[in-house]
Amino acid sequence: MVPTLFGRIQTRLWLLAVVGALVTAALTPVLPMDAPLADKYQATFVVLGAVAVIGIAWELLYHLLMQWRWEKDWPTMFGLFTGIPEGLLVGYLATQGWLPFLPAAVAPAAFVIHFTVVWLVVWLVANGPMRVPFIRWRFRGGRLL
Repeated sequence: MVPTLFGRIQTRLWLLAVVGALVTAALTPVLPMDAPLADKYQATFVVLGAVAVIGIAWELLYHLLMQWRWEKDWPTMFGLFTGIPEGLLVGYLATQGWLPFLPAAVAPAAFVIHFTVVWLVVWLVANGPMRVPFIRWRFRGGRLL
């Protein structure tokens, strides 16, 4: 079954809240940022939150674009590549210091490392291990609740 719009949004938010938060917590101390550890954590979790919030708008756009496809869905690799425009937008906002609650502008290298690692891990979990504990996930249109 093709995931519904609501199912994709639920899945995205759950994966970012659980998997993304765990990866962010583990990765933040080693990111190349010149800031106290508390500020580094605040910055990376603000970026993670921005990806979640802005991602809902992206899902609406992706849903609109999928309406022109015969299957009303796109190949799995497109899900991986959707990180490129999302990363560019959030990266621009983060490196300019325009995200709310951001303690300071994020270093571009730190953003690229953080976003890329989180995006890859979330994508891999969504296309593999997530299907084990949520056996009925795909039959319910990607909804978790």
